[in-house]
Amino acid sequence: MAKHPTDIQQVVRDRYASVARETLDKAPAKSCCGSARKAPPHVVAYYSEQVLQSLPDSVVEAARGCGNPLALASLQPGEVVLDLGSGGGIDCFLSAQRVGPQGRVIGLDMTPEMIELAQDNARKMGVDNVEFRPGEMEAMPVESASVDVIISNCVINLSPDKAAVFREAYRVLKPGGRLSVSDIVKRAPLPPEVEASLDAWSRCIAGASPREDYLGFIRAAGFTRVAVAHETDVSNAQGWRQNLASVKVTAVKPA
Repeated sequence: MAKHPTDIQQVVRDRYASVARETLDKAPAKSCCGSARKAPPHVVAYYSEQVLQSLPDSVVEAARGCGNPLALASLQPGEVVLDLGSGGGIDCFLSAQRVGPQGRVIGLDMTPEMIELAQDNARKMGVDNVEFRPGEMEAMPVESASVDVIISNCVINLSPDKAAVFREAYRVLKPGGRLSVSDIVKRAPLPPEVEASLDAWSRCIAGASPREDYLGFIRAAGFTRVAVAHETDVSNAQGWRQNLASVKVTAVKPA
């Protein structure tokens, strides 16, 4: 039976609300950057230990990405960055360091608990060039042609309407603006029971589009220079999980 978009959004929201509440419940009142805590393996795989030790536990522990979109974004001082599905804010805070005080970072997330967590993290870190907005990627509460760079880390695959996400991304980017996303795509079909599972969708599995479909959505939105800069197996891929791939995709809105 086909999954309804509202059901998908609800199960995704519930899953990440749970992650945010768990992190908030055990987070200390102040930043604990540089603590002896061990970052989750899926985070260590994409960020250096030096970077992770500069962030509070509550930023690192809430991260659920499949890559590091900043590795290809080439952020410059003064730029405006939009992070789709910003979660606890890890990529927003790292972006804020790169764009500097003259730049600005917007984190967009549809889960109120994640917005609360990210804002709490921003207060801990004393970061004032980042803001977090509640909203959905398919209808971004962002002004047209106002953003230099869009990043996203394993979130667009959670959307039931990826074509709409990329149309909105094109709208809010300035002419010449850049897209740099890490995501999960399919190399081959998944077992029917996995494809039908809402839980698997919320875990960035069932919602993964075929690789060429995903790139096609980006091109259809109007982007040029669409490229897969890096592709690898998902972590510990065995069995049908070998049909999935983690990709870094870049694209440009024509000037």
